[in-house]
Amino acid sequence: MLYRVLSRMDTARFENEVISLTSLGNIAQKIRAIGVPVRALGMKSGIPNPFSVVRLAQWLRRSKPQIVQTWMYHADLIGGLAARLAGEGRVVWNIRQANLDPKWNKPLTIWTAKVCARMSRWLPGRVVSCSQAAIQLHTKLGYAACNMAVIANGFDLEEFRPDAAARICLRKELELPEDTLVIGMAARFHPVKDHNNFIQAAARLHAKIPEVHFVLCGQGVDCENPELFKWVAAAGLNAHCHLLGPRQDVPCLFAAMDIFTSPSLSEAFPSVVGEAMACGTPCVVTNVGDSALIVGESGRIVAPGNPDALAEAWLELIEAGPDVRRHLGMAARLRIKKHFSLLTAVERYQATYARLAGKAQQSMVSPGLAKWAE
Repeated sequence: MLYRVLSRMDTARFENEVISLTSLGNIAQKIRAIGVPVRALGMKSGIPNPFSVVRLAQWLRRSKPQIVQTWMYHADLIGGLAARLAGEGRVVWNIRQANLDPKWNKPLTIWTAKVCARMSRWLPGRVVSCSQAAIQLHTKLGYAACNMAVIANGFDLEEFRPDAAARICLRKELELPEDTLVIGMAARFHPVKDHNNFIQAAARLHAKIPEVHFVLCGQGVDCENPELFKWVAAAGLNAHCHLLGPRQDVPCLFAAMDIFTSPSLSEAFPSVVGEAMACGTPCVVTNVGDSALIVGESGRIVAPGNPDALAEAWLELIEAGPDVRRHLGMAARLRIKKHFSLLTAVERYQATYARLAGKAQQSMVSPGLAKWAE
């Protein structure tokens, strides 16, 4: 999302620089390709280092930004403190999650969020959240509600769009007939994403409609994952469940699916749902975070952790027929265009920076491209 915002900002008004707290990753190259400098502070994950705050402050003094935008908890804390050391008080924090359950979060992450809650009343000029659900969680944690605002994720309707050819390509890759019905999900392998819920629902649907195939992609979602592979085998889905791992052609995958699913136990604002909708693919999502708000009437909403409800929602859309699914997909894309366009998100970020800077021309440094200690 950081890359997408940077790619559409008004370069006549804003000059951007990105600092990764840890190292440079694949996104850094994409950001550099649009003319935005990127450098890394070199912090090690899981090892707090106060000297890094001082070093970052020195970088900020040299850059002399008018706005410091930080991205996620560790960057909020470190970037905010460094900005104050550098004499820059105009700081915008960014919150990207709506769950701090100890089962799914590291102790250092939870501690950092709590520290930021105490600082939220005096350090940042604004706290931006990607979802209303995240605002509610962090307000309860102690964040200053009066200083928080939602800027929902935005989606590029040129990058994510319907693509009939993608449907054929995916089925050729998987050696499936062109008319095969495919249900999919995209998420890293993590308990909160609840891949087991998806597999259990797939087993229930498979018992009723055995010709349906299931496609899953994401970090750790491949046959080298023993836990996931065990679930698939136990469900009797070896021949019908395709574990593709990380993919670079996500827009094509979403456009190729008949139904996209987010079976998560928790979310803030799941970008994959908006991306699939922009591709004209109807979605079935669990009622967590802002998922229901994103989907609206263009898909189906079910309770989290309930494979029976998930399978029933899939069955309903399958039995409704391709015309109904196509109509829902068109409604989904229109909903993204109306409420969650990338341009709208960028305009809101720019307006936030302009208000804080108080000038027409802004210079911004954004510490936190990479997540530190997560």
